[in-house]
Amino acid sequence: MLKGLTKSLMVATMLAGTALAAQAQEITLRATANSNENDEDYDGLVVFKNYVEQASNGAIAVEMFIGTQLCSNGAECLQGIADGNIDIYISTSGGASGIFPFVQVLDLPYLMANDRVAEGVMANDTEFMAAMKEMTLENSGGAIRLMTVGNTGGWRNFANTQRRVAKPEDLAGLKIRTVVADLPQELVRALGAAPTPIPWPELFTSLQTGVVEGSKNGITDIMGMKFPDAGLQYVTLDGHAYMGALWFMNNEQFMGMSDANKQVVLDGFYALQQATFASPKRKSIQAYQDFQAGGGDLYVPTPEEKAAFRDAAAPVYDWFKANVDGGERIFDALNASVAAVEEEIAAQRAADMQ
Repeated sequence: MLKGLTKSLMVATMLAGTALAAQAQEITLRATANSNENDEDYDGLVVFKNYVEQASNGAIAVEMFIGTQLCSNGAECLQGIADGNIDIYISTSGGASGIFPFVQVLDLPYLMANDRVAEGVMANDTEFMAAMKEMTLENSGGAIRLMTVGNTGGWRNFANTQRRVAKPEDLAGLKIRTVVADLPQELVRALGAAPTPIPWPELFTSLQTGVVEGSKNGITDIMGMKFPDAGLQYVTLDGHAYMGALWFMNNEQFMGMSDANKQVVLDGFYALQQATFASPKRKSIQAYQDFQAGGGDLYVPTPEEKAAFRDAAAPVYDWFKANVDGGERIFDALNASVAAVEEEIAAQRAADMQ
């Protein structure tokens, strides 16, 4: 009797294992980030993978491809998403602007004051995020879905090899590296500097040889790429643009899921977003210390100086609304969400100080 029971239990265990294996193979998501394991994108994907695989009891598997194994640039990777060869991809606004020009709104300077405002604006229930998601589906013919916007490197600041920049006039004549996208070049031009598009892998050598004299980066990127060794010794913490990370997904893959799996994936992207919000804050502490320890000059503009930067950059707002497809719509949505978030934060502060 015991022998028969043991055999029955063994068969049942084998069948259960087979069922679990089949369940584990239900969905496999191929996710890629053109970065490395020291990047916030990687941190976010690790959190996403862990959450989704556990919360789905193995029904959803996430395969991570870090670097250029699946695709090498924004256009190629987004085409892979549209075709269904890639399920999830993270892009900067510059990388996605060729297909979704309106995402350059994240590069507009001095519209969000700090992390608390930016993170509130990127929450999924804001007018801004609703517009971003709707416009992504529209522009891709329903093929690509924007899942969330996180962070990839903190805030963009002006950095250069020549001198301290405390006011817009100090940028005059400096050759500042930008991406190929129009908006960052318009911003640099409006501030009196010379925009110089340079591929990211070539920036170290370009700084070293004087092809460019400055850049617009976060401190973790500056230190991670060892730019001070190429002569980059001046950083101005003007925080002109939030370095948004746009996480895209193949819409057919998402819509083909059960409601339960959709919920798991959505919650996974929320966990990912929170991880990428936190990661640059922690990493930047040591990065700033290392920069200054190496002789770097770190300057924080006064409120009056920062206002001068914003005033000098104001023409870029009109350029964006007039020249970017969907520019006015997304610009208005961002400003409306910023105002709403700032009002909410002010009310929370007032209540907490009672």
